[in-house]
Amino acid sequence: MNEENLPNPNRRDFIKKASVIAGIAVAPGIVLHSVSQAKSPDEAVSNKIRWGLLIDTTKCAEDCNVCVQACNTEHGLTGHDRPATDPQWIRKIGLKDKMTGKTYSLPVMCQHCEHPPCADVCPTGASFKRADGIVLVDKHICIGCRYCMMACPYKARSFVHETLEDQKSYSPRGKGTVESCTLCTHQVDNGQQPACADACSNKAIIFGNLNDENSEIAQTLKTVSSAALRPNLELNPSVRYQGL
Repeated sequence: MNEENLPNPNRRDFIKKASVIAGIAVAPGIVLHSVSQAKSPDEAVSNKIRWGLLIDTTKCAEDCNVCVQACNTEHGLTGHDRPATDPQWIRKIGLKDKMTGKTYSLPVMCQHCEHPPCADVCPTGASFKRADGIVLVDKHICIGCRYCMMACPYKARSFVHETLEDQKSYSPRGKGTVESCTLCTHQVDNGQQPACADACSNKAIIFGNLNDENSEIAQTLKTVSSAALRPNLELNPSVRYQGL
């Protein structure tokens, strides 16, 4: 489907789909390089750019968690008093084709939707989408109602229950707030790529500007078949999966 022709769902459409969303069950050393066609650090965020990821499931090994570990390290998500409750902004899930028996292993994170339901239901505006398509949470005005967690069809958000220490200055977190993948905005805004894409030695994750027809991600999407998760919801996410 042509992305430019995707409809903009209103609240009524979203409410109709809420029962579908609620019923989803998705099973539960970094060197950063410059990104071609990346935004200059002194350039303002613009809708001329739409950052996204293309994940090749044929290159994603079932027993590989490098992207998860890179994300955890980059944002300080591990190493607390209760490691069993540590959040994961990326999680690996397994899928199986019921007809053929073929299995897939893929990382799932915030899908950075063009029409994010998390932002639609947020009563304070804490959940919002930047002009360049990255969906974020403003921790200063998040009241911890967790409506966005219920609205997210990808179960990509988590809640901070305890006081945190030794946080990363570029990735602030806070007790009583919701959090999720930020696409490593602190790196993207400095002309670099997210930790997950940089850490993947199999090159299963391509990061880039979906609006730039000359970018690697746009060129690849023209030549391969890709799919969005839950396309029936018409959220037009910025994360695409190849090989599903």
